[in-house]
Amino acid sequence: MLRFLGAATAVCLAVMVPCTSMAASSTPATTTPVTFYQDVLPILQKRCQGCHRPGEPAPMALLTYEMVRPWGKAIRQAVLRGTMPPWFADPHVGRFTNDRSLPQSEIGTLVSWIDTGSPAGDAQKAPPPLAFTDGWTIGKPDLIVEIPEAIAVPAKGTVEYTYVIVPTGLTGDRWVQMAEARPDQRAQVHHIIAFVRQPGSKWFRQYPTGKPFIPAAGGEDRGRGEFLTGYAPGSPPEILRPGQAKLLKAGSDIVFQMHYTANGKAVSDRSRVGIVFATAPVRQRVLTLAASNDRFVIPPGAPNHRVDGAITLHRPTELVSLMPHMHLRGKAMEISAVYPTGEREVLLRVPRYDFNWQLWYQLPPGKLLPAGTRIEASGYFDNSPNNKSNPTPPPPCAMATRAGKR
Repeated sequence: MLRFLGAATAVCLAVMVPCTSMAASSTPATTTPVTFYQDVLPILQKRCQGCHRPGEPAPMALLTYEMVRPWGKAIRQAVLRGTMPPWFADPHVGRFTNDRSLPQSEIGTLVSWIDTGSPAGDAQKAPPPLAFTDGWTIGKPDLIVEIPEAIAVPAKGTVEYTYVIVPTGLTGDRWVQMAEARPDQRAQVHHIIAFVRQPGSKWFRQYPTGKPFIPAAGGEDRGRGEFLTGYAPGSPPEILRPGQAKLLKAGSDIVFQMHYTANGKAVSDRSRVGIVFATAPVRQRVLTLAASNDRFVIPPGAPNHRVDGAITLHRPTELVSLMPHMHLRGKAMEISAVYPTGEREVLLRVPRYDFNWQLWYQLPPGKLLPAGTRIEASGYFDNSPNNKSNPTPPPPCAMATRAGKR
């Protein structure tokens, strides 16, 4: 997905192809002992606590010394391998304002603290604790739109995409600065997409509001609304820069697209979306577009199958952010801009795609693209037994037999 801005509009273009390692660092020599309260806690607040706190997706909270110390070895391993915080962009391609990767100095601080016995230090030197709004990353929402009737998720079987239309109740146009989709049953929710259905749209008008439904075959994409925000494993909320916002017109509905995965436990789900309205003047309207390809077949056993998607921009725009999206067989993705002159610029390269982390890569302001620019995305898929996430890998013996016949 990609986000773009024009002179009066901001467009987010989401590039979708559906269905760095860091060198080990030895403990630096230092004359001052590294302690939790003075040295480690500020790093955790800045880099980790957004996810590592109660109610968020991380498996453990990292708020206090007592919470952090037992996880010392795991933290050491994760930061040296570069797996935490999650960040998959090739460091040699592009620059991103939300780069999560730890600088070497912070890696050295964490490793030194763990290698020297994880001393607590003076609690009086600790920074004040961060204030979080319970249940939300974006702070207290101005508007919460919740599925009014619980959706039953069975313990077994395949659950088709389920939709719910929920009126916003807005009597005037509002600009959205931040939006966050929150699953009620995180273990069963594969993803949420919240679309805006504007007044007068014929999309899903044959279905009642407030009632879960599964569309008739072929009816999902006809007249689809505008992407507001979404949830998938590891995905951040929609947070736009001051002066940029998405438009929510009076009388609009939120259309929830819910994808559930049965995991052996039957539950009832009432997911929701929180919205924070812009308070500063809005200069640019943000749109999220998709350069997608959902009509392809990955050959059995193919270790590096390429699939391409593209979208052409018909007016001058400013690129805001990018989000590669594939599913479990996704291996890597590269996103490029092909300008009207024929010049190609690689915007983002993700050499190790991980479905568990659906990340937006935010560009610095001012990435202007002229009308006629073509955004091209190439996704690479691993359908071989070597892909540990492959849901249906071909048997290794069958692979060997086919190879032998060739």
